[in-house]
Amino acid sequence: MRRKLLRISLLVSVAIGVLSVFSFNENKAITYFNNDGLELFFTVPTEAEANFDNKELELNHNLFLGKTYVGFKEALGFKESRNNYKTINEYGYMGKYQFGRGTLNMIGIYNSKRFLNDAKLQEQAFTAYTSRNKWILRRDIDRYVGRYIDGVKVTESGILAAAHLAGAGNVKKYLRSGGEIGFSDAFGTSIRYYLKKFSGYDTSWVEADKRAKVL
Repeated sequence: MRRKLLRISLLVSVAIGVLSVFSFNENKAITYFNNDGLELFFTVPTEAEANFDNKELELNHNLFLGKTYVGFKEALGFKESRNNYKTINEYGYMGKYQFGRGTLNMIGIYNSKRFLNDAKLQEQAFTAYTSRNKWILRRDIDRYVGRYIDGVKVTESGILAAAHLAGAGNVKKYLRSGGEIGFSDAFGTSIRYYLKKFSGYDTSWVEADKRAKVL
């Protein structure tokens, strides 16, 4: 009988101890979330601040390309067509860089429809044509880069951009005449303007290649 009572009393003691531990932990946990005595600050927008029109937000997705070769291509493409691969102007010049059919044939492209629908092909065409112009103008690049002609500092990228506008032959004439023999396209854009606008880009990546072709 004594042993039975001893066991019962022992079990009761253990139960009381367990309950007291849970009670202590519960009270302790509660204290972690107790904010008595704390100064709480909440910042919410006013009605005027919250009332705005999403249409007024101007999202700018332009990348900063600086004076890199990619920056050169994108700047020239924007000037030519606002970077529209599918455009054809009133004189029949096509794509982002406004190529004529004769120029495309020279670098191995004969299917105008495919050209207009293939952005990668247009980028390859630009690189091939620029490589050809760099080879044709290689001596003029060596001779005139760093000089000033008609108030504009001559750079390699400016020469290559002007050749894209006017053809390498007309750029040679312009440079060798000190700016006396000029050229303007049908829209009135001049070699001098392109020399200035596209000055200072890094076009060292472009290889001078007399026979550069895409296909």
